[in-house]
Amino acid sequence: MIALIQRVSRASVVVDNQTIGAIDKGLLVLLGVEREDNREKMEKLATKVMSYRVFSDENGKMNLNLTQAGGSLLVVSQFTLAADTGRGLRPSFSGAGTPEQALGLYEDFVAFCRAQGVTTETGQFGADMKVELINDGPVTFNLQV
Repeated sequence: MIALIQRVSRASVVVDNQTIGAIDKGLLVLLGVEREDNREKMEKLATKVMSYRVFSDENGKMNLNLTQAGGSLLVVSQFTLAADTGRGLRPSFSGAGTPEQALGLYEDFVAFCRAQGVTTETGQFGADMKVELINDGPVTFNLQV
């Protein structure tokens, strides 16, 4: 399971000209599901995302996690993160989870974060989405479990 996280001062998702999810300070999480992923990996990754210290403390060091910084999550499914780009000029998605598996783990990821008390907005699974963000830093990390 892969989470490309970006520290943002603002982010939103638009589907069919309608904003369906938006946050101010927080993390934009682009979430990719691979074939071997399961609930255990999902919980481990969600915990890591929420606990990862990417927000600045009073000394300007990245020492605060999402909750300590008072941030929110915007979680967007992105199966292209599971692409194999090692050969040729066209990505292979043979390692990506099935749509059914990915939808289930995506929904579980969101529910798990919300159950921890984190304000969590979402995109729309499988939709053509327009994601807009202001990357704060920029700060971007690729987390995998």
